[in-house]
Amino acid sequence: MSTRAVPWLAWSLMVLSVVLLVGGLALDQMTRSTAQERPYYGPVDAVFYLATVLTFSVVGAIIASRQPRNPIGWLFCGVGLVMGLNSLAGGYAEYRLSGGYGPWSLVETAAWFASWSWTILVYLPTSFLLLLFPDGRLPSPRWRPVAWCAALGLIGFVAGTALQPGPLGDFPQIVNPYGVDSLILEAVAVTGAILASASMVASAVSLIVRMRRAGTVERQQIKWLAYGGAIVVGSVFASGVISTIWSADVGIALISLGLLGVPIFTGVAIARYRLYEIDIVINRTLVYGALTAALVAVYFGGVATLQTLLRALTGQEQQPQLAIVVSTLVIAALLFNPLRRRIQAFIDRRFYRKKYDAAKTLEAF
Repeated sequence: MSTRAVPWLAWSLMVLSVVLLVGGLALDQMTRSTAQERPYYGPVDAVFYLATVLTFSVVGAIIASRQPRNPIGWLFCGVGLVMGLNSLAGGYAEYRLSGGYGPWSLVETAAWFASWSWTILVYLPTSFLLLLFPDGRLPSPRWRPVAWCAALGLIGFVAGTALQPGPLGDFPQIVNPYGVDSLILEAVAVTGAILASASMVASAVSLIVRMRRAGTVERQQIKWLAYGGAIVVGSVFASGVISTIWSADVGIALISLGLLGVPIFTGVAIARYRLYEIDIVINRTLVYGALTAALVAVYFGGVATLQTLLRALTGQEQQPQLAIVVSTLVIAALLFNPLRRRIQAFIDRRFYRKKYDAAKTLEAF
């Protein structure tokens, strides 16, 4: 393929993904106007899909345009394309089932595709991203069996899910038109799931092995990817807490934002944009993340304590506003800077020993 054709193809895939997604959302809006049932996409789902498709497609197009031999860029473009097709197929099936127009065979196929295409998005990006990052090549030829296991596991699991007989998961009123009732197919699906899961773990191990052998530039690139993964894990944990004590919708939105960190930071690492600032980013994240957690713990503890004291002194059952105002002022005035300095010193001493020793030497001098 010529040098000029590669950027054109990459950005065309991005535009196509967005067009397919918008088509699915448009059909969803038509479903809203013709039926009272819950549409295929809620507001949170629509925003999540739009942000995810745009992020993966744009980052993939940038990587593919600059490094066409790196399969990670094309992998991200493929993720956006599959999500766009999933949106269009699911939106059309919901529209047709709510009284829209179209041949029944087409709606069966659309509902069938929308019911299993998510499996590609779960296994394909994770396994091959970790295995091929950052230059698109395996760490060594010895890792080829892992790549083959990932591919065969994905094919087996997708085949078992797509050909499973019975009602479709997202559209129970439609029986799988391509279902095959076979014990062999069930065995293939289970084997594929095991192989795909094992390859994901092996791919993560390959990244650790690559990190130990990496040079300075590649080590910084891996740090960017690890930072994106840490954001995903942190968002999942935080969303669980928020969903429990506050709102499930806010928790889902937080997970959606956290997942976008993987393509964004992967693109930064591969494009080598401000590559060496990752140490500063990690440092500030550790400091202010720990500071936020400490302040939240002190804040809620202070609110509970002040409410108990005010209840005992005034005899009133509810004193929330005064307790909250006093707790906020005390935390802001007395705890922020001392806590920040202590946490910064601890993190420098634990994770940035050279910087800490240099600061202490300069201080002594």
